[in-house]
Amino acid sequence: MGGTRAALRYAKATLFFAQEAKASEAVAKDMIALGVLMQENDELQTVLENPILPVAQKESALKAIFSGACPETLKLFSLLAENNRLAIVAATAEQYVRLYAQTQGEIQAEVTTAVPLSPALEKLVLEKAKGLTKDKVQLVNKVDPAIIGGFILQIGDTQYDASIVHQLKAIKTTLTKTNTI
Repeated sequence: MGGTRAALRYAKATLFFAQEAKASEAVAKDMIALGVLMQENDELQTVLENPILPVAQKESALKAIFSGACPETLKLFSLLAENNRLAIVAATAEQYVRLYAQTQGEIQAEVTTAVPLSPALEKLVLEKAKGLTKDKVQLVNKVDPAIIGGFILQIGDTQYDASIVHQLKAIKTTLTKTNTI
């Protein structure tokens, strides 16, 4: 994701500003809606990244789409437009939601599997993730067929890789180092 460091900085500043204005929850709802919109609509991201379109036009388009957003969200759009950074608005929204969840005592656990998790398996993984942290856990399932099987669980900076690809790489490394079977 491009501009992640800058997006994190803008998200932190927005969270601080929203907390001062006692509007952090409202901004979080706006950021969640923005993230959903950006995932469903690739054309909007293309418009925001287009260097030919004037920044003022991009900003007015965002403000028109989010006309019911709280003033702090609209100020974020203005700040990003002022610094010609509207292309990272989706990354900023994602970072804001993550930071807001952390302030609420929640942490996001990301589990990557080759196929989508069944509800029963999702419940089991969620229980395991809750056992690894004292925070409230939100489970996000990402599907990546390239891992072949197993799963990769990431909670914060900690990652547990039980994927088939990881195991195959470990076997390959062992075989190439020892040069025997």
